[in-house]
Amino acid sequence: MDRTEVDTRIRSIIEPFNKKGVTITEDTTFAGDLEFDSLTVMDFVAEIEDAFDIIISMNQQAEIEKYGQLVDAVHKQASE
Repeated sequence: MDRTEVDTRIRSIIEPFNKKGVTITEDTTFAGDLEFDSLTVMDFVAEIEDAFDIIISMNQQAEIEKYGQLVDAVHKQASE
């Protein structure tokens, strides 16, 4: 699976969580731009993990602040 496919799938997953209709770019932040609280992050991460059959550790989650970083992390794991 290439990065573009990962990006497309994550964009479809993020849609219901994007309550304010923010335009998603590589630099969109989850806490700032999308205003995700910790519960939303947990639900969103669970959806990503299920969709790609991967596990995103708490340490990884702490490091991922921007949309592009998430796509890179998921792409890396999904490619292994």
